[in-house]
Amino acid sequence: MSSGNDASTQAQKRAAAEGRAQGLDIGWTVFSYLLAGMAAYGAIGWLIGRAVHVSLLFPIGMLVGLAISLGFIIYRYGRVGPGGTASLEDKEMNGDR
Repeated sequence: MSSGNDASTQAQKRAAAEGRAQGLDIGWTVFSYLLAGMAAYGAIGWLIGRAVHVSLLFPIGMLVGLAISLGFIIYRYGRVGPGGTASLEDKEMNGDR
């Protein structure tokens, strides 16, 4: 009987580890979206600001990139499923990773 208990304990530990790994993967994805948005729109603001001699466009571009990134993150990961938690299964079924 203990071997059945050990197998279920091992399965629970494996499922918990996979859940933590998936959460870590999503965390790094969110972090990279924030950095990429700030870098891309900051660069665009810097280029336009340099062309029109307005240095304030660089930080404005970075803030706009941050806002767009946050909006995208909320849209992509902020949806709540029927159980009150984020529905990761729906994202995987739709190919939205």
